[in-house]
Amino acid sequence: MYYPSYRMRRLRRTPTVRRMLRETTLSPDDLIYPLFVIHGENVNNPIVSMPGCAQLSIGNLLAEVREVAQLGIPAVLLFGIPAHKDAAATAAYDPEGIVQLAVKAIKDEAPDLLVITDVCLCEYMDHGHCGVVQDGEVLNDVTLELLSKMAITHAEAGADVVAPSDMMDGRVAAIRNALDDEGLVDAAIMAYSAKFASAFYGPFRDAAESAPAFGDRKTYQMDPPNGEEAVREVLLDIEEGADIVMVKPALPYLDVIRAVKQETRFPLAAYSVSGEYAMLKAAAEKGWLDEERCVLEAMTGIKRAGADLIITYWAKDLVRWLG
Repeated sequence: MYYPSYRMRRLRRTPTVRRMLRETTLSPDDLIYPLFVIHGENVNNPIVSMPGCAQLSIGNLLAEVREVAQLGIPAVLLFGIPAHKDAAATAAYDPEGIVQLAVKAIKDEAPDLLVITDVCLCEYMDHGHCGVVQDGEVLNDVTLELLSKMAITHAEAGADVVAPSDMMDGRVAAIRNALDDEGLVDAAIMAYSAKFASAFYGPFRDAAESAPAFGDRKTYQMDPPNGEEAVREVLLDIEEGADIVMVKPALPYLDVIRAVKQETRFPLAAYSVSGEYAMLKAAAEKGWLDEERCVLEAMTGIKRAGADLIITYWAKDLVRWLG
């Protein structure tokens, strides 16, 4: 059947029919809001390259958490900026570390909010790499021990989900075994399973103060052209015990999101990263783009590609725009 008997525009004529037949919908329940917590009192350091975002001390973080909870956003993802960095990342697994203290405070303030913690050493290392460095090389297996210690302290503080983002081989299994050995069997793992060595992370490194002091992260983060390898990475993390898998970044890797979802049918998060946020913010501030329409379109595209959850700095705005 074809035109003029069949007219596709019949089902686009009114807002009501378009809404009824919409194939992909965004909901506040799809969203995870990233937050940056830093030591100190009454600290609110705006992140210049990420307008609207800031490094927050715990008191100011709790004000943000209250707003998040009131808006109906179900989850936050915490990144910590420690007071001290060293070659062993000791602040990462200190039970009194900044993330550990923040988790406890959030759980006291908003016990029903899902708290996810980033598990990576880059913010805590004096060299900015995601693992232990010896003779200029990032050591995989030694790093697993520190990541496991870090995950345990986060879960003990009350984190619902730990999210290893380091891209070391075997880290999901190491963390799962360590959590289980400590009786923390209910702590879930959201693995950064397909994390690419992307050019879109620049503003985040300002936010988390985590740029590597030498070299780059290409020996452990994925090579951007490789989609099939991403699926293999995801399958390995599922086998090792991940509860949720992730593709990062989102917009340049919609094909990877689709491939992962089709291959695994597993709970899938996508991280709309700082560079995606910054470029749309900059264009909107110039008046070149309508921020609300562009963001809604971009996030719907991520969802349509197969993501169940979207980590986004626009989470609060999205809830308001979705109305």
